[in-house]
Amino acid sequence: MKKDKKTVDAPVNKGNNCANTENELNLQTEDDVNEENIIDNEANIIAEYDLKFKESQDRFIRLQADFENFRKRVAKEREDIYLFSLEELMTQLISIIDDFERALDSFKAGGLDEKYVEGLEMVFNNFLGVLTKNGLSEIEAKNCIFDPNYHHAVMQEETDDDDNVVKEIFQKGYMLNTKVIRPCMVKVAVKN
Repeated sequence: MKKDKKTVDAPVNKGNNCANTENELNLQTEDDVNEENIIDNEANIIAEYDLKFKESQDRFIRLQADFENFRKRVAKEREDIYLFSLEELMTQLISIIDDFERALDSFKAGGLDEKYVEGLEMVFNNFLGVLTKNGLSEIEAKNCIFDPNYHHAVMQEETDDDDNVVKEIFQKGYMLNTKVIRPCMVKVAVKN
């Protein structure tokens, strides 16, 4: 026996078919709207993270600049400490230089044996050499233009030729590296 295959045609309801198509379109539209919302949300999230990244990058650059400024400031302070750490000691040693020079002048004028004077001058020059190696230098003043940064005028002398020129030094001035630690005490010429 043979079985015949039968095809069964399902009843087609045309009105129902339109409703199904309309429902499918509504579902597709809702899916499209949901996809657009997801894309918009993702774009907003990306924009937020981009903004946070730029803010973090800006903070990082500022911190880096602050650190570089801090490093430079510390290096400058360290250099200043090194350059001027001997300032107090040098200031005290300047008075010894003054005393030594006065003693040598006195010994020369008093007729002390020349060999003793030469020996004292050698010791004095060695002493000055050590101080010079450590940054001490004498301020030049004689016949120089008066500069209040380096000279301290204690007298004025009226003259016809030079104006504002140092004529006499009463006390030598000294610098430690680039800093004046004692200005020269001088007499300044003033034009009539």
